[in-house]
Amino acid sequence: MKKLSFLVLLTIFFAYSGWAGTIDPNIPDEKYIEYGKAFNYVVSLCGKTEDDSRYCASAVIIKPKYILTAAHVVKGVVSGEITVDGKKYAIEYFHYPKEYDSNKFGFYDIAIGKLKEPVELEFYPPLYVNNDEAGKVCCISGFGLTGTFNTGARLSDNRRRAGSNIVDHIDKDLLICSPSKDKLKTSLEFLIASGDSGGL
Repeated sequence: MKKLSFLVLLTIFFAYSGWAGTIDPNIPDEKYIEYGKAFNYVVSLCGKTEDDSRYCASAVIIKPKYILTAAHVVKGVVSGEITVDGKKYAIEYFHYPKEYDSNKFGFYDIAIGKLKEPVELEFYPPLYVNNDEAGKVCCISGFGLTGTFNTGARLSDNRRRAGSNIVDHIDKDLLICSPSKDKLKTSLEFLIASGDSGGL
């Protein structure tokens, strides 16, 4: 699978640095929360795994009855539901590429889910079909942990945040971003954390 799309950017970002899931400490958190309101198609996804534990992540509504998320989020789950404006929508099934292997980080980490009932939105984001992401500004949105570049991701408040960054380079099928310290900085610098997987 070639480079996927900005739509599933958080599905395939690196989230291992100490900065992951964080915001610029010089910008009020409220600005990231306010910007997140523009991404109503990015939703919280929660459910139960085979061992009866609870998981939560993010997903993107791409059609009235379909969502995209990360394969590593839904592999081994038995149920799932998204929440839109306080209403819960059950997932009928998840499907991900048979080539996905959790031991081979960076490949085929994408999944589609079919909803039992439709979610009607005015806009559904299209897939990014080009492969020229390096050096471009990208939007990032999800429901994951939050914190600043100084503290790291610490807080879980189940609020959608959004920000931006510049794609540094591409590694395997991964779009790599880092805090823009020695390069042009975006106005709402943002990186992902646990729980943002599957978002935009």
